[in-house]
Amino acid sequence: MSQKVTKNGAQASIKGSDKFFTGDVRIDPLFPATSPSRTSGAYVTFEPGARSAWHTHPLGQTLVVTSGVGFTQEWGGPIVEIHPGDVITCPPGVKHWHGASPHNAMTHLSVVEELDGKNVEWLEKVTDEQYYDKK
Repeated sequence: MSQKVTKNGAQASIKGSDKFFTGDVRIDPLFPATSPSRTSGAYVTFEPGARSAWHTHPLGQTLVVTSGVGFTQEWGGPIVEIHPGDVITCPPGVKHWHGASPHNAMTHLSVVEELDGKNVEWLEKVTDEQYYDKK
């Protein structure tokens, strides 16, 4: 076995599905889970006001904010503003969402692991009321 180099631009960007995101979201795949590894990664860019739906991850998720200003929230908790260099570690099964702030785009690196071929469980969309609630 030897190292594999995937050149920047070798994988096409994907538009975030309206089923799982609100607003304009672009996913730039970086690496898939390739056995024996279960880890995959992508850059996800949220335009101002865009966000994910509520979701969980069977083995958790790590996010590294690379640019912009964003929000994340755990179910029942306050909205937390996030900035470049911030690292968000979400434990397995914790219901949460993340996205851009209303006036700034935000990009993060997302790293997740698969369990039985699945790395996310999508739930209901974040409402405007939830998104703008700054308790």
